[in-house]
Amino acid sequence: MAQSTASIPIPATHMSVELPTTLGLDLSDRQAHFHVQQGDGRTLTTGKVAMERDDLAKLFAHWKGCRLVIEAGCHSPWVSRLGHECGLEVMVANPRQIELITKSDRKTDPADAKALADLGRSNPKLLAPIAHRTREAQAHLAVQRARNEAVRNRTGMINHVRGVLKSHGHRAPSVSPECFGRRAAASIPPDLTAALQPMLKLIEAVNTQIKSYDKEIVRLGSEQYPVVHLLQRIAGVGPIVSLCFVLTLEDPRRFEGGRDVGAFVGLVPRKKSSGKSDPQLHITKAGDRELRRLLVLAANYILGRFGPDCDLRRFGMRIIGSGTDKTAKKRARVAVARKLAVLMHHLWRTGEVYDPFYMAKKRGEPLPA
Repeated sequence: MAQSTASIPIPATHMSVELPTTLGLDLSDRQAHFHVQQGDGRTLTTGKVAMERDDLAKLFAHWKGCRLVIEAGCHSPWVSRLGHECGLEVMVANPRQIELITKSDRKTDPADAKALADLGRSNPKLLAPIAHRTREAQAHLAVQRARNEAVRNRTGMINHVRGVLKSHGHRAPSVSPECFGRRAAASIPPDLTAALQPMLKLIEAVNTQIKSYDKEIVRLGSEQYPVVHLLQRIAGVGPIVSLCFVLTLEDPRRFEGGRDVGAFVGLVPRKKSSGKSDPQLHITKAGDRELRRLLVLAANYILGRFGPDCDLRRFGMRIIGSGTDKTAKKRARVAVARKLAVLMHHLWRTGEVYDPFYMAKKRGEPLPA
């Protein structure tokens, strides 16, 4: 005879858990839609609020102690900090992990807010929550981002001058961007002076501003983040790369192991294995795009003609092999960039001094004279 279910005690692990009241907030440029759910999933209220600090602070103060769920984006850093200040438990969802919102066939702002509330209330791990950097780190990183924008605009203006000269049968000198404004003036014919001379003055002004940004980046590293000097011992890692690495990771202890850093910057291959199928895929390109670009540039220098002999270079050269396969060279650059990120994290976390031939000594490989 079947035992009556009424006489079976319910284990403590199967008892219902009281879930928190959750505020799902879908951010946009002018206004945000919110959806508030009780722990049992019942909707308490919905609506929209202006994307202004005072208006959001009033909304957050009303729901103090609840869980706020937002999606990472342009406004999420300051909104998440405001939520913490107002006494909310803040979760910032990773857009790459919640495709049921980003790829929904019936996507609307109220529906997105409800989906965020549903996920944040029932299973927050599905949000793959991320941690935003501090206000100070974001302000310091803005200096480097501004420098990148100045360099990009300078490149565009130089290319414009070169193109106009070529279309009129002239050619600008092959010089560095820092010298282009002065050296190209002699190549401009009289009929193009009105069009290109002001452009050369703009290039010179941008060069001056880039130098100012460079000085500020060096100052920030020396005064605020002295660990950058430890990282700059690595070939190819200068003030820009080291400061961007430190400001993007912010805390080396947030990663359980060095390999997690490679995944954090999107330099590990994607996985899509099923059964016997396990194809080799491209890297995920997750995380900060600028840091990933700088790491690849540093790896390119290490593997280049002027790169010094070291463990990283030998590692990349083993992947390249004979040097005739372009795909192998690309793989080597990415692999060295990933290994570089792991190495920088290790040096930062442990405080050890960089030894360019640590692995070579360990393996008994020949060292340079």
